[in-house]
Amino acid sequence: MSDEQRSSRRTRVLKEAKLAFGGGAISCTVRNISESGAQLAVESPLGIPAEVTLVISAEGFSRRCRVIWRTSTRIGVRFVGADA
Repeated sequence: MSDEQRSSRRTRVLKEAKLAFGGGAISCTVRNISESGAQLAVESPLGIPAEVTLVISAEGFSRRCRVIWRTSTRIGVRFVGADA
């Protein structure tokens, strides 16, 4: 039996990205992504606010997100807004 609770299928990726917030940005790596959210690898989740923008420059991708969980080196985000 699966404990899967995601509303959409995730795809494994390894893409460099940025989390933009408050006029600044930090680097992150997108580990997996779906229509509704993503799992991101970060150096530390400390100082990352609850609402951020995920930017994958190489793809012209930019989505507003809400952080829904955190560990010592990963965060999970859910996309928010009109196109989420």
